[in-house]
Amino acid sequence: MTDEHIHDHVWPEGVPFEVRGYDKALFSILDDSAREYPDAVYTIFNGAVRTFSQVRDTADRVANFLVSRGIRPGDRIAAFLPNIPQYPAIFFGILKAGAVCVTCNPMYKSNELNFQLKDSGARAVFVMDHELFYTTACEAVVGTDVETVVICNIKSSLPPVKRFLGSILGKIPRAKKHSPDHFMFDREVKKARPESPPVSINPLEDNALILYTGGTTGVPKGACLTHANLLSDVMILHEWIRLGKDNQDNQAEKIEKGGLHTFLGVLPWYHAFGLTLCMLLSCFTASRLVCVPDPRAGKPPFTDMLKFIEKYRVTIMVAVPTIFSAILNHPLAKRFDLSSLMACGSGAFAITADVVRQFEELTGAIIFEGYGLTETSPVITANPTNRAQRKVGTVGLCLPGVEIKILDIKVALQEMPQGKNGEIAVCGPQVMSGYWNKPDENDLVFREIDGKKFFLTGDIGYLDDDGYVVIADRKKDMILVGGFNVYPAEVEDALLQHPDVAMAAVIGVTDSQKIETVKAFIQLKADSDVSEDDIKMFCKSKIVGYKCPKEIEFREKLPVSVIGKVLRRELRE
Repeated sequence: MTDEHIHDHVWPEGVPFEVRGYDKALFSILDDSAREYPDAVYTIFNGAVRTFSQVRDTADRVANFLVSRGIRPGDRIAAFLPNIPQYPAIFFGILKAGAVCVTCNPMYKSNELNFQLKDSGARAVFVMDHELFYTTACEAVVGTDVETVVICNIKSSLPPVKRFLGSILGKIPRAKKHSPDHFMFDREVKKARPESPPVSINPLEDNALILYTGGTTGVPKGACLTHANLLSDVMILHEWIRLGKDNQDNQAEKIEKGGLHTFLGVLPWYHAFGLTLCMLLSCFTASRLVCVPDPRAGKPPFTDMLKFIEKYRVTIMVAVPTIFSAILNHPLAKRFDLSSLMACGSGAFAITADVVRQFEELTGAIIFEGYGLTETSPVITANPTNRAQRKVGTVGLCLPGVEIKILDIKVALQEMPQGKNGEIAVCGPQVMSGYWNKPDENDLVFREIDGKKFFLTGDIGYLDDDGYVVIADRKKDMILVGGFNVYPAEVEDALLQHPDVAMAAVIGVTDSQKIETVKAFIQLKADSDVSEDDIKMFCKSKIVGYKCPKEIEFREKLPVSVIGKVLRRELRE
């Protein structure tokens, strides 16, 4: 954070302008919590708990197992897992071996997983003992450098009664057949030595994680995040998030350590958002973490998530707007006690003011919106976590130590005046070192400005008068209509204000004369009979004419990513 971007009248009280001390191995946060709070609960899964000392013990054993399999510092190890309780120990164990974790979406098909394993050069993969996941992994490792496959069964993570009943009733997931060449997680952990192997980590240079991104817009690229990248973002967020009794002002305290808070692990940990703000931040603060492998579980969908909030008295929930909407639209929501919730972070895409208001009325919590990318660990801006300084409709202020510049859209070299749209460029300790084996891509996304290295986000936005960041849209999604820039997100926001519209997505299409116009894809709410003309008339009442869709296509469902973001690329195709 530079002086020119510091606005004293909106800066949260007590939050420093810069955070230091992140030049150490990322796994130190597990060691620190296990040393200071050994008996504090870290993970909760189906009623079974694992303490910080237990998770550290398992992580040390995982590290020794990997070393025994010939894994060396810098080798890549894949985690092809949902949010199960073994995940934190595996993640930290990989780092304790000096290796680099490659997180993979467990819903990937074999060709998608094969691409990541090949591209990263992974030498081992951890997979859940599940017919679908295990079969996919077995197909995906063919033709890769993977020599070690470790199978993780959730049976040992269940309470004794559920373990027994699940076994006799056949309800515990398990692949029909295992290869004799593969390793069972529980067996190997039990045999391994319970101390961390000696490794030397350079936190500022050594990668801790390779996260693949760009799958919604093109061929996925591996973003290389160092130990310091991730740890800096965790430490900065710990300073930024201030919790008060009513969240009305900025007289509040940081998240207290030692088991005083409970995080809901509803976001996938293979994604930067869930990994940093749930799994890592809960570890750093020695807080409880409820493992949620499937947010939609229960009848009706999302019921189990509501049960978890009530049962475990969840205080912190980081989610995407679709999760908040799912809770609000749940027919049983008011039957559950959700009053334990204090702070809820929202990101990935814009949340509407109505959802914020209704959710806060239902729970008493505060929702604060932030912004970031996989390449930035991920968070670079966030709203203050109190209602007095939060500004709904923005993604907040630059976090401590972060500097943002708004550059011209064409070549990203000229800084734009305050209040004018441009490409968002960011400099900060959480910005990736670069894409894995993609030097040409790195040349495209980095700029040196005033002696500092800035990352071009590909997002368009501006800084308002108070220094809050406002996002317009993705640069590559911008539509040019008659010489005017149209940002799909603005049109989608107008469409979503219609009471019959459940979801909306906007793209640019060209006619036979090569003239670009706006097309909208709309998913209506149940039992709606609204017409195309009705939607067009409504849109004209909200935005200027050239921004309004010239063509509307109704769909039963719109394609979405794993975190609920509509995939415009698929609609264009």
